[in-house]
Amino acid sequence: MDDGLITPAVLESLAGTRAFRRGEAYFSVGAVGRLRLTDDRVAALVEGSQTYQVELRDDRGELTGDCSCPRAAEGYFCKHCVAVGLAWLAQQAAQGAPEATAGKASRRDPWREIEAYLTAQPPAALIELLLGVARRDDQLYQSLRLDAERTAGGGDVAAAFRRAIEDATRRHGFVDWRHAATFARAIDQVADSLAELLKPDTAATLAELLEYAIECVETALEEVDDSNGQVGGIVYHLGDLHHKACAMARPEPTELAERLFRLEMTLPFSLCSFDANAYRDVLGKAGLRRYRELAEEEWGKVKPADRKDHYDVSRARITRVLEQLATASGDVEELVAIKSRDLASGYAYLAIAEIWVKARQPDKALAWAERGLKAFPQQPDNRLRDFLVAAYLDRQRNDEALALTWVQFDENPSLQTFSKLHAVAGQLGIWPVQRERALTRLDDSIAREAAMTNKWKRTPSVPNQSLRVEIALWEKDLDAAWAAAHQGTCNRHLLIALAGKLEAGRPEDAVSLYRRVVPLIVEDTNNAAYEEATRLIRKVGKLLKVLDQSRDFGNYLAELRLQFKPKRNFIKLLDGVARSTEYTQ
Repeated sequence: MDDGLITPAVLESLAGTRAFRRGEAYFSVGAVGRLRLTDDRVAALVEGSQTYQVELRDDRGELTGDCSCPRAAEGYFCKHCVAVGLAWLAQQAAQGAPEATAGKASRRDPWREIEAYLTAQPPAALIELLLGVARRDDQLYQSLRLDAERTAGGGDVAAAFRRAIEDATRRHGFVDWRHAATFARAIDQVADSLAELLKPDTAATLAELLEYAIECVETALEEVDDSNGQVGGIVYHLGDLHHKACAMARPEPTELAERLFRLEMTLPFSLCSFDANAYRDVLGKAGLRRYRELAEEEWGKVKPADRKDHYDVSRARITRVLEQLATASGDVEELVAIKSRDLASGYAYLAIAEIWVKARQPDKALAWAERGLKAFPQQPDNRLRDFLVAAYLDRQRNDEALALTWVQFDENPSLQTFSKLHAVAGQLGIWPVQRERALTRLDDSIAREAAMTNKWKRTPSVPNQSLRVEIALWEKDLDAAWAAAHQGTCNRHLLIALAGKLEAGRPEDAVSLYRRVVPLIVEDTNNAAYEEATRLIRKVGKLLKVLDQSRDFGNYLAELRLQFKPKRNFIKLLDGVARSTEYTQ
């Protein structure tokens, strides 16, 4: 580890002030143990709510850290990493103090000292030392046990590995995120030992052991919180190793096909793929033929999906298997036939239409899309409609394309459907007329909604102009947005966005909007809202200063203080604004 890579300033910049202070506390109470250094990394254990394994590394001249705690699993440089960095600095200072000017060469290297000590010991002493550690460390014991049985050979090797797999994946109740790393390390230890079987004479045994291991781990994952993906990563590694073992051992193709198909259809999570295409190089023609036979036999048991059918895992799996086989063979008709067994949604028709587009058969694609639209008149899929709009435009069926776009806007007036109208009508060169028509309909819809009454809404309400403001902002029409904002209520985030657009050219209007929004935010009564309101208040102050109206800002703060006097946390933030030298008269 190079000098200067780890410093208090670097640790604080990576962790943040709060985590750095907590790391200091961990270091000061002696929570860091077993500190050890190699050329480019520092490793240690940190005692917290549990024992965490920490490693600091030199990654191309940048300090990086890894820890078994949940915070580090989310990608943060945690307090435990800080504690280890501070412990390393303290150790370096202690070792370098007598000869500070001698530099790095004068420092002791614990690893070299240990190596020198071990080199000087007789073999019997080393064996006794290693056995003593193995009695206290179950993972080392399991590793040595597997190595010993593998070296001895005989029929017990597979049985020993099966026992090790079972031991590593055994749970006593649910494994939560705090213990998932320990669970993963036990499996990883077995995986490392398995990898040593990747040799011509043991590859066949390895392939079968890996299948057993993957099944055991996936079954275990049903009771493990693997939020950080450590166990899943090991499964991916086991899957890759399995393919290599099969490629080396060349098992009987039809037997392998049966094993692969069973795994593909039964694993709870299917983290690694056992589909035929992934093993095409190993299965050969005979294996692929047997795999397809099994798939088609299972497919024969599947009934066409009904719209009321719930999600069926087995159906989904065999469908995926058949689709993979059809895709690999390039048989579009077969792929469409498979997908045609599940037409329980409009999107299913769109998926088939897109297959025909890819096969350069646009007429068939259009026919399927139109069938899908007719099949679900009460539950249309707008993605299917968008597909048809594009297809109609390509065929110069402009009226149909425009009508289908209008249907979407009428059903759900929104910026998204308005922008769709803009795209289609713009392409047809008729946007100005269509725009006026859309805005008129929108204004009518807003008015109707405001005037509507029922048993929950006894009297008419103030029109909600949020969508009108949103559209005006999208069109960059600040005058229209300003007018709409003053014709009724409006989403405060849109008012803030409009104020931001007005700051440069119309600061008075921006101030007016910010002052309108601030009370709405403060009424949320939480610290995040208070901080957001304070940020906008500071904007008001800056704008008033530009307008040479700083005195009015003082009056504004006084009004807010009086209005929200009971909200003490907000008043504290206001006092901070008032004390700011930026607004000193």
